[in-house]
Amino acid sequence: MPEFAIKNLFNKSVLSAVVAGALSVPCVFAQQVDDEESSQEDAQDVEVIMVQGTRRSTKLQDAPVSMTAFTELDIERSGIDRPADFIGLTPNVTLIETQNAGMAFITIRGISQNRDTQPSVAVIVDGVQQTDAGQFQQELFDIQQIEVLKGPQGGLYGRNAIGGAIVINTKDPSDYTQGKIRLGVDNGPGYRVQAGLSGPMGEDWAYRISGSYYDTDGYIENTYLNENSDPLRDISFRGKALWYVNDNFEVDFRGYYSALETQPFNYRITFDVNEVLSPRTNNPGINDRDLYGGSVKLTYTDKDGGIWTSITAYDRSKELIAGDAYDFLPVEESFLYNLLLGFGLPEDTVYDQSQISNFGSKNWSQEIRYTSSDSERFKYIYGLYFVDTEQLQQNGARADFGLGFASPLGWISTDPRNPQLNFLSDLRNNFAWAVFTNLSYEMNDQWVVDASLRYDRDERENVTQTPQAFIPNVPGFPVGIEGEVRERTFSEWQPKVTLTYKPVDAFTVYGGYSVGFRSGGFNQTGSDAVAGAAGIFGIKEFYEAETASTWEVGGKFTLADNSVRGGFALYSTVSENTPFFVFLQENSTQNIGTIDEAELNGFEFDISATPLPGLRLVAGFGYVDSEITEYGDPAAVGNQTPAVSKTTVNLGAEYRQDLSDGLSSLIYRVDYQRLGETNFDIYETTTRDPVNLVDARLTYDTENWSLSLWAKNLFDKQYNAEWSPGGFVYRARPRVYGLTYNYKFDM
Repeated sequence: MPEFAIKNLFNKSVLSAVVAGALSVPCVFAQQVDDEESSQEDAQDVEVIMVQGTRRSTKLQDAPVSMTAFTELDIERSGIDRPADFIGLTPNVTLIETQNAGMAFITIRGISQNRDTQPSVAVIVDGVQQTDAGQFQQELFDIQQIEVLKGPQGGLYGRNAIGGAIVINTKDPSDYTQGKIRLGVDNGPGYRVQAGLSGPMGEDWAYRISGSYYDTDGYIENTYLNENSDPLRDISFRGKALWYVNDNFEVDFRGYYSALETQPFNYRITFDVNEVLSPRTNNPGINDRDLYGGSVKLTYTDKDGGIWTSITAYDRSKELIAGDAYDFLPVEESFLYNLLLGFGLPEDTVYDQSQISNFGSKNWSQEIRYTSSDSERFKYIYGLYFVDTEQLQQNGARADFGLGFASPLGWISTDPRNPQLNFLSDLRNNFAWAVFTNLSYEMNDQWVVDASLRYDRDERENVTQTPQAFIPNVPGFPVGIEGEVRERTFSEWQPKVTLTYKPVDAFTVYGGYSVGFRSGGFNQTGSDAVAGAAGIFGIKEFYEAETASTWEVGGKFTLADNSVRGGFALYSTVSENTPFFVFLQENSTQNIGTIDEAELNGFEFDISATPLPGLRLVAGFGYVDSEITEYGDPAAVGNQTPAVSKTTVNLGAEYRQDLSDGLSSLIYRVDYQRLGETNFDIYETTTRDPVNLVDARLTYDTENWSLSLWAKNLFDKQYNAEWSPGGFVYRARPRVYGLTYNYKFDM
């Protein structure tokens, strides 16, 4: 460990480590059971939770990584409908929800995400790693388990696992007929219908089909249009078929489709992130997103108990966004309209701006790996991974006379009612490959050493599709050329070494070193020139890859026959080329700059306990001290990195009261989340005050059905979910409450 990192780790965090160790609590938020029958048991019956995030099936309390797991029962009882719900229950992990459907930014231990960057965390759904950050923000339905791994996981999952990994497993086909129906209504008004059906198809096949429909008028009022600004309609389907070829060979077919419609760009402009303002756009906007794809997984078990796995996947995403542009006010109130009017232009020629973005991606991926038998002291995994991706990004602004949008929305408008003011279009091709291995050796019953090594190589190409007339021409900067091809290659070795000590069955301690890698990329053609002309530092035609080197120690324990479980972790990370976001109003583009070096030091703990029959308590705390240590502008050195909440607090209580009939019960649940002070800008121009949120749920539960009355953001906390440089604020959802009915059956 570098000397400065050691000093920071001990000078800043020794007290935290002592407190964390004394309280003995990050890795165990999960509750019990993951099968249909166990879900009906009393809450005090604590089951062993198995996780797969380490690429092997492992007990949660034995996994040498800081991990939070949510079983099927957790998901149902806590009302997890979308990613924000489970992230809000995880210490040291936060989510920033933004103005359009495909953008939600995860921050884990200070490693954050921005528009147009690679993700800060690897997201793996049914074994397939998502390559498009816009895929993450989806409805969660028919989910078996969710696992959140913290700290770099590059040794196992490669590029973009720089902050951690989120592993989502949907429910598998069953060998008997079973089904589930879920109906919900909320105060939007919003309506939700979800259903799933599974069973055998002949002797060697099983199937599972599921679907989700959600429709709401929205929750945040547009005070100019006198209607809600965030209506949403989402329809999603998922299908699976499992073929048992023989005792050693299985083939798993999976496919999905999702179509979403909502409205974007519900921003207001303020330089105080704590000023909560309602949207006042004159265009309601269009935000349509389609996701679809499928995969084929082959699993073969050899005579030694080792498993060969092949996963071939195709994914496609398309998103079209059109709405108001800066400063997101009605035409007659806008800055541009009044500026032009002030220059003496006739009123009938004065206009505001609207903006349009068009995103798309398609990719093929292939992974082949071999996993040795779990029965040996020496275990190993090795494999190959390939992914070929094509991405389209188009951004532009049009004149807005208050007449809406002219067609075509996906290209340049020549309509005099909505003429194009600026436009950029880039096609990005990426071919990436990786080789990886993981070795694990049980030296004895107490000591285990794990070592992973992965090499990732990203070959990226950017083709300028912008017509020459729209390419920025700024004196002193090279002018881009239509059809120009730019190429960059990013690569990195990602080691991870962990030593685990288990003196007794009830206690595990681990420590180690890991490296994470997030690939670099291109800014849109000409953006470096526009940024330079505006005096914005650090925007280039491309941005470098980020690496994060982390030292970590942690521990996990169980007490009183598993009725108390907890863990802690203490970490120190040095990040190079941390990305940050810059919006350029001049050409309506979102761009990425990089911080040369930043240090992230912190700790986390959590604990769960069942002190009384039917009563379950959970608590978690996360702390991260982020600091910019090297940057081209000295004014930013010493500041916090953007989008990082310094502290997170999670508290929860659930009580199950059995009723006199012996067949039903009442379940009371309350969850509390506190997001500490959050900085959104490398210059610390504004900091959001701490946010305190409470969710509550009351459920009447029987063997086959349940009815829940629930509220999210129970006390209607008004706050901004996002602040972007330039003063863009996006208002968070207010209180949402409703009823949910669940029914399940077996045949």
